[in-house]
Amino acid sequence: MSEDRKGKEVIYEIRIQGHLEERWAAWFEDLAFSYEAENTTILRGSLEDQAALHGVLNNIRNLNLKLISVQTIEKRSSE
Repeated sequence: MSEDRKGKEVIYEIRIQGHLEERWAAWFEDLAFSYEAENTTILRGSLEDQAALHGVLNNIRNLNLKLISVQTIEKRSSE
């Protein structure tokens, strides 16, 4: 689980174009998949560290998927 210095968990939300099949879940560090009507897949969850984030982004590139955005959502660890 990724935490910053202030004890907050960092959740990543990665949007890609298209509806990615769940069979690819193992390639994406077990991030949760959700889908939007605009033909977008959202990968969401905590990653161990920045290296894990770069690994996920490399897999997006290797699968020739279009990256739309990457956002972080901080959540207090005690929540």
